[in-house]
Amino acid sequence: MNLAFDEKKTTQAAALLLKREGRVMNYMKLIKLLYLIDREALNRWNRPVSFDRHYSLPHGQVLSNTLDLISEGVPPGVDSYWLKHISPPIGYTIELKDDFLCDKLSQAETNLINEIFDKYGKLDQWQLEDLHHNLPEYRDPCGSCVRTEYKDILIALGKTDSQASAILQELEHLEFTQNILGK
Repeated sequence: MNLAFDEKKTTQAAALLLKREGRVMNYMKLIKLLYLIDREALNRWNRPVSFDRHYSLPHGQVLSNTLDLISEGVPPGVDSYWLKHISPPIGYTIELKDDFLCDKLSQAETNLINEIFDKYGKLDQWQLEDLHHNLPEYRDPCGSCVRTEYKDILIALGKTDSQASAILQELEHLEFTQNILGK
C-alpha cells in the first residue's frame, strides 16, 4: 500500500516544529520528531499525518519522501510547497523561511504536533536516534534501509493482527478514494 504523500500537511507540521524550535533545527531531529507524530497519529486515529513511507535507517526511523525533499530537493521546474516554506539544508540544519498557515492540519493534528514537541523537543538528534532504536518496530538495517510498514507500527503499538488488518483496510479505502478524487 502506497498512500499519497501529503507534502502540504507534512510541510505545515515541519514548519510548526521549526517555529517552536526558533525557526532553525537539525534536519535529523526534525525527521525523528515527524516520525513520532505519524506514529502517535496512527495510534490515536488509525492514520498518519504525513502519509509518507517509513524506513528504518542506521540512525533510526525516517519519513522517506520528507528526507528526499531535504537531502535531494526537487528537480528544476517542479513546484514544491516544502521549498516555498523551508530552506534547503545548510550543513545539517534547515530553516523556516516565512510565516505559514496551518490550514491543512486539523486542530487535533496541531495539538498532537505541539504535544510531541513538548515531550521530545528538548532532545537532540542523537538522543532521538537512541529513542528510535528502542522503538519495537525499528529493525537494524545493517547499513542500508528496511521498509517499516504501517502494520509493523500498528503491531508495535499493541494492536492485534486483526485490528491492524482492519485499520489497513480502512487506509486502503482511503487510498482508493484519493486516487479517484485525484488527491
